[in-house]
This record gives sequence, C-alpha cells and structure tokens, in this order.
Amino acid sequence: MIITKKMGVLVVASCLMLLSAACGNSATTGSSTTAPAANAGATAAPAAPAAGKKISLGFAQVGAESGWRTANTKSIQDSAKDAGFDLKFSDAQQKQENQIKAIRTYIQQKVDVIAFSPVVESGWDTVLKEAKDAKIPVILTDRAVDSKDTSLYVTFIGSDFVEEGKKAGKWVADKYKDAKEDVNIVELQGTTGSAPANDRKAGFAEEIKGNTHLKVIASQTGDFTRAKGKEVMQAFLKAHKDIDVLYAHNDDMALGAIQAIEAAGLKPGQDITIISVDAVKDGMTAASEGKINFIVECNPLLGPQLMQAVNDVIAGKQLEKRIVTKEGVFTSEDAKKVLADRQY
Repeated sequence: MIITKKMGVLVVASCLMLLSAACGNSATTGSSTTAPAANAGATAAPAAPAAGKKISLGFAQVGAESGWRTANTKSIQDSAKDAGFDLKFSDAQQKQENQIKAIRTYIQQKVDVIAFSPVVESGWDTVLKEAKDAKIPVILTDRAVDSKDTSLYVTFIGSDFVEEGKKAGKWVADKYKDAKEDVNIVELQGTTGSAPANDRKAGFAEEIKGNTHLKVIASQTGDFTRAKGKEVMQAFLKAHKDIDVLYAHNDDMALGAIQAIEAAGLKPGQDITIISVDAVKDGMTAASEGKINFIVECNPLLGPQLMQAVNDVIAGKQLEKRIVTKEGVFTSEDAKKVLADRQY
C-alpha cells in the first residue's frame, strides 16, 4: 500500500507524543529535557523508516563494570522496549576495539541511529566518519569523544564529569578549610583515558588547589571496578601510613577500598574520610552507614532521554549539541533519608 507523506508525519508525531509522556514519568530521575535549538548540532535528517517498520537503534555499551553501568544498560533496554524500537545491543567488555567492531556491524545492518558510550575519548574519527558517510546519525551517551569534528555526532547526552569532580573537591576544601597541617589524599581514578576519569580528576584538582594543606599523595587507576579498587587501596595503605582522605571516581571502587580499609583494622568514614561519585544503591547504603561521607550523583537512567533524542533525529529536529543531566549530592544523613526510594 502507498502511504502518503502526510500519514508518515502523523506516525512520527504520534511516536514523539508517546516518548514525551514516558520522559514526563521519569522526572524523578533528575534527567533534563532535550530541548531543540536552532543552529546547534545541525545534521541532515535520515530517511524515515518505512511505514510499519520499527526504528532500529544500534547501541554499543562500555561493559558491565559497575552497578552504575548495570542500571544504565537496563534503563536503555527498558526504554527502547517501551518506545517500540528494534534495539541491537552489544557489550564491549571495556575494549575500544569491540565497540568499533559493533559500530561497523550496525553500519552494515543499516540501522536508523547508532548510540554508544565510548570506552575512551580518543580514536573514534575513522569509524564515526564511516557512519556519517552511510548517513547514519550518531548519539553519544554518558561519555564524550575528543574529536575536533563535532559533525561526526548529533549530540552528547550525559553528566558534566568536570562538575562532578568540582563538587567532590569543594566538599573536601570546605571540610578542611581551617586545616593547619597537611591533609593527605589518595585518589582512585577510573579507567585510564576515559572521559569520566580525566574530568573528575581535573575538576577535583581545580577545587582543592586553593588550599595548600590538601595534598594528593597517590593517584592510581582502579578501572571503575570493586575488585581493582580494593587491590589499589591495599597498596595505598601499605605505602602510606597517614592517609586522611580517599577520593574515588565511582562507588564501586570506593566499596572495594572500604573492604581494604576494614581489613587493615581501620574504620572507613572515620579514620579515613571517603568521597565517591555515582550514588548507586550499594554506595548510598554504605553512606547511610557512615562508611562513605559524601557522594556526588551521576544519574545512569539515560534511556528515556536517549529514546527522545532518537525520535527527534528521525523527525529531522536539530538538537542541543550537549544535553546535561541534572544531579545532586548526598551526605551520610542525606543518604539515610532517600535510600528506601532509590531506583538504582
């Protein structure tokens, strides 16, 4: 049957209305809206799927390295199902080459949109140009790329990692503003070369540099995993007998470090002040118990925002080049109050 252009527009409009309702119901997650902006992230609209054909979305995930990532994956899968999309999902197991292979597979499959969370920031230009040449729009989620050619992707949806680091650093700077002696800080970094690791480190350093008593005496990657966080913290404790503060780039590394601290006969949150980023359920539980003193939230529930962006791209709308999620911070007392209602 030949479908008129007018009916095609009505189909797209109906999808957009359904997605808007879904995003409205997710307001409690702290996600921001994807407001279109003229001259921002302009891209040629892909051909709309034929009538009766589902929108196909290829998504290349980083892996399953943490509780945050598990929640992020579930949000994307559930939201795609709710939107009626044909989701083609791959797990890169934290390897860039696996993501590049997945993206090339999506190009061969001629999906309507490709989205992914880059394992690291660099090395994406070639495969992104291949997607652009195939006229398949790309959306970045959670993590950015450092490409100078911003036409290679439509938009980046996710947190401001520098701001997260600044929030962590500001809390430490305020806590120790009257310190008369050096405060020794150890840092558990995320995956080397990844955007959150680079930015959370930079933001933290920016905020504490005004207090000369705040000293980062050791900084090493824990790969965002609980096991590696425990291993590196054990090494920190052996090498340094006077650790005052631990800054972990995510909750899972902080939770691993807590195991190492307790095994050393020390009390996390008391003998060593702990700051982390994510605010997943396990981290918030530790905070409610006083083992983590301060958590900066990084919202993983990006699924509704991503599906809205996919619909907007298919409809030919121009999106903001950068869509930042709204997030909070939690002290131990704050964690106690919200723990029961935590979604992830």
